[in-house]
Parts: sequence; structure tokens; C-alpha cells
Amino acid sequence: MAKVSFKTDLCKGCGLCVTACPKKIVRLADDELNAKGYHPATVTDPDACIGCAFCATMCPDCVITVER
Repeated sequence: MAKVSFKTDLCKGCGLCVTACPKKIVRLADDELNAKGYHPATVTDPDACIGCAFCATMCPDCVITVER
């Protein structure tokens, strides 16, 4: 099972990871703001993650880590 983690304080909420996820389990947190004032990315269903790392590849700020 894959584990996805985000450095939420560095996320600028661009949404590229959201569109890259084939399982559609990455989203921007509506109820949370990070230190920079952006809605950071989060995973809605960690058990559904297949560990493809498309989200991490698309992230321009390298805030996503995928462990397989």
C-alpha cells in the first residue's frame, strides 16, 4: 500500500496534483489554510492510492512524497 505525504506549509494550491491523479483522490482542502494562505492539497482516501506518483511528478514545488 502506498503512502502519500504533503509538506502542506509549502503547497501553493495550484491544483496540478489534483488533475494528475488517476484515482481522483487528491483534492485541495476547503477547510484548511496553510502558513502562506493557500488551500493545500490532501488525499481523501489513502487506501485507494496506487502509488503511481503522478501527483508528485506534477508538483512544481516538490511538496509531495509517495512511498511504496
